[in-house]
Amino acid sequence: MADQNDATVIMDAFLAALDRLPSGYSEGVFEGRRYGATLNVSPDRRRVWLYAEELGGADRVSFNLYRLSGGRSALKPCEMSSAQVVGFVVGYRPDAIGSP
Repeated sequence: MADQNDATVIMDAFLAALDRLPSGYSEGVFEGRRYGATLNVSPDRRRVWLYAEELGGADRVSFNLYRLSGGRSALKPCEMSSAQVVGFVVGYRPDAIGSP
């Protein structure tokens, strides 16, 4: 059974990885497959939306994240598990800006 500390470490890693992703559209790699991802962040940075799909494949990742008061966050995956969302965000590597 995972304890609260494990959940906090996982969420902190997820949020740090999410903050490193470029806003707007990017392409990159997750688990050896190419993805196109769109990340929208509200001006106050309290609402984040991500939609990604495997290029030439059928996999998709989609979620909303709400940053609440007191440093809390509410992750709302769209028709998938939170673990799938966290795994994607932590593992997705966008292409370097300016690369072909």
